[in-house]
Amino acid sequence: MADIKELLEYSLNSGASDLHLSVGSIPMVRIHGEMKKLQLPEMNLDTMLEIKNEVLNENQKKIFDEKLEIDFSTALKDKGRFRVNFFNQINGLSAVFRTIPSIIKSTEELGIPPIMNQLSMMQKGLILLTGPTGSGKSTTLAAMIDYINENKSCHIITIEDPVEYFHHSKNSLINQRELGQSTHSFANALRSSLREDPDVILVGEMRDLETIQLALTAAETGHLVLSTLHTSSAVKTIDRIIDVFPAGQKGQIRSMLSESLEAVIAQKLLQNKNGNGRLPVSEIMIANDAVRNLIREDKIYQIPTLIQSGGQEGMQSLDQDLQRLLSRGVINREDAIKVADNPEVFEKGVF
Repeated sequence: MADIKELLEYSLNSGASDLHLSVGSIPMVRIHGEMKKLQLPEMNLDTMLEIKNEVLNENQKKIFDEKLEIDFSTALKDKGRFRVNFFNQINGLSAVFRTIPSIIKSTEELGIPPIMNQLSMMQKGLILLTGPTGSGKSTTLAAMIDYINENKSCHIITIEDPVEYFHHSKNSLINQRELGQSTHSFANALRSSLREDPDVILVGEMRDLETIQLALTAAETGHLVLSTLHTSSAVKTIDRIIDVFPAGQKGQIRSMLSESLEAVIAQKLLQNKNGNGRLPVSEIMIANDAVRNLIREDKIYQIPTLIQSGGQEGMQSLDQDLQRLLSRGVINREDAIKVADNPEVFEKGVF
């Protein structure tokens, strides 16, 4: 029988980002973005039920029985922490364990542009980290929160589903709240946070209209709000936010967003040239006066031109960042072509 503690320990030791367990399938791990099978037999239902009973507490079991899926975090004693999702699929039970490093790396260690530290120190406004699942958004946000914690004396509230990185109060006071454990929804916690004297609010994800509206209000009323969306570029992020609202409100939301938005960072992870790690590559949009005008006037499609020419203000397109990594010789051209906005430019060897 597969021992969950041994499997989790192997995941940590091998540098895997995720451990996948499914009834009817061989256990697999994702290492540097690639799925690899373990030399183990297929998981059966009895084994998966034993793992479920070992990992979930009584309250979590009730939630899982009712909702057929559950998202939470757990710890392997003295080893590390994991973000866990149990769900049902056609063959039975499945689980994914995502490893959460115990050490919060700095932006420099992560290879993230220095402007991220400058953005962290802003007094107010909305900063959005976007990208697909597994693109390092949580890790980047943790680095930004840690930078604030070390360099400012303020009150930071995080609202997460679930809490991934544990922060210890340094120069700032940090209160971390988890959906299902200490609050029922992002919107409830965000509404409540406005009465809890915060300076910085981290909202794990802007999932719905109410959360987006409250985040915009918080940013407008003098708080620094950090959050994430599953979008692939600054333009798509702005479109997604505006599209959530009814037609009659879109003009008002464009106006609110143009005033409160400070930056959008669209991030992806790319395997390095040696194949033994991954590097972040990102598009960075800083909301200067020209960008704000385009948002207000509903000419969002013109923003990429401003990003390309905004290098002096810390802006960069995804392709410009790919070119930087290529010129340093740390990524392969083939990998750059896969994620580039204009792959033909890289195919022709212009970059």
